[in-house]
Amino acid sequence: MLYQLKVVNPHEYASNCTEPFPNSTNLQKTEIRQSLLYRGPVDPANWFGVRKGFPNLGYIQNHLQILLLLVFEAMVYRSQDYHHRRHQLAPLPAQAVCAEGTRQRLDRDLPSCLKYYVNFFFYKFGLEVCFLAAVNVIGQRMNFMVILHGCWLVAILTRRRREAIARLWPNYCLFLALFLLYQYLLCLGVPPALCIDYPWRWSRAVPMNSALIKWLYLPDFFSTPNATNLISDFLLLLCASQQWQVFSAERMEEWRHMAGVNTDRLEPLRGEPNPVPNFIHCRSYLDMLKVAVFRYFFWLVLVVVFITGATRISVFGLGYLLACFYLLLFGTSLQQKDTRARLVLWDCLILYNVTVIVSKNMLSVSPAPPRPISFCWVIQLFSLVCTVKGYYDRLPAARGGGGRPVGQRLLPVSAAAAQGVPQLLLPARSGRAPRHRPAGLQVCRPSVT
Repeated sequence: MLYQLKVVNPHEYASNCTEPFPNSTNLQKTEIRQSLLYRGPVDPANWFGVRKGFPNLGYIQNHLQILLLLVFEAMVYRSQDYHHRRHQLAPLPAQAVCAEGTRQRLDRDLPSCLKYYVNFFFYKFGLEVCFLAAVNVIGQRMNFMVILHGCWLVAILTRRRREAIARLWPNYCLFLALFLLYQYLLCLGVPPALCIDYPWRWSRAVPMNSALIKWLYLPDFFSTPNATNLISDFLLLLCASQQWQVFSAERMEEWRHMAGVNTDRLEPLRGEPNPVPNFIHCRSYLDMLKVAVFRYFFWLVLVVVFITGATRISVFGLGYLLACFYLLLFGTSLQQKDTRARLVLWDCLILYNVTVIVSKNMLSVSPAPPRPISFCWVIQLFSLVCTVKGYYDRLPAARGGGGRPVGQRLLPVSAAAAQGVPQLLLPARSGRAPRHRPAGLQVCRPSVT
């Protein structure tokens, strides 16, 4: 708040960086004018997180929201402690919220089932939540950094057994913490007030364009790393840290009694009573829900796999279609097979899904130097899609010309050869002729969603 006083004038000590010569940088002319170093005076205080902004409420609203959340958390804990002391009650074991939501009452009725999952949803499905969070990180970012997330995802899934995953999990949490810190330092970069550009911008001889810098998630004053991507990384770290606690809680008798045993034992029960009552005859709404899940979810999964393969015609989609048709050969009789045989099929389907996710991340953005027009068939073969904004410039298309990838990656092709190129690979056209485009130049346009 002191920085918002009128006596503080950033223009008195702001830095004015000199624009480089065209042959001393690989920035385009339009990129130089939009670079943080050269588009105006640089306030050194901005690098430290202090900014001159009006009104003051908009400047501190995020800090006020964090303060309100902390106050609300303190109120909840104080009210719970007061309630326990007043009625002389002991806190619920295993950090439970509902006293009736235990494993012994799980199969009684639908309300008891809901209370149980309010208490122990993450205890039962926390590992799956972490996998979904990792896939969300890959889908939100689509750059070089998430290849490491994909490798960790494959390494964890290939372990299969829960005990093996639990032994690997501390290393995974350590990687996420250090990787988040490393990415934060990349977003912070060097102080722009020093007027020193990064080495990958020093010369035209450096084979780096803005799209490649963005894909590699390198610090840059023109293509600044998107710091909001760290939110999804933080959520993944939060889920992974909670799952680490779950792995520790699984060995405690208190949690085993309240929430049940988390085991992936494949052998059927022999000479032991089945803890789950018979729900085939549907004596309650909970039994009806169980029948719907165990009888029809198999077909729902096949429908999702078929839609995934049929939505985009590509090599990856062909793999989903083959998997769908192969599972259709068995139908519900697949559930009567040996447990290991069933899990092998599903593990293969899951690993193929993760492989497709990582492969599309590596192929969907073409951050390399200009390629010949013969490379464009790869875009259709693998159905490559630019899911992240910034790799594809929409402004020229809006003005009547074809959009171009960031970094002016134009592919030379003659007019005769352009007639044989599918329209999907050519730039969008309007009613009037495009301006500022040399004759004989076409763009291998990636798909944009």
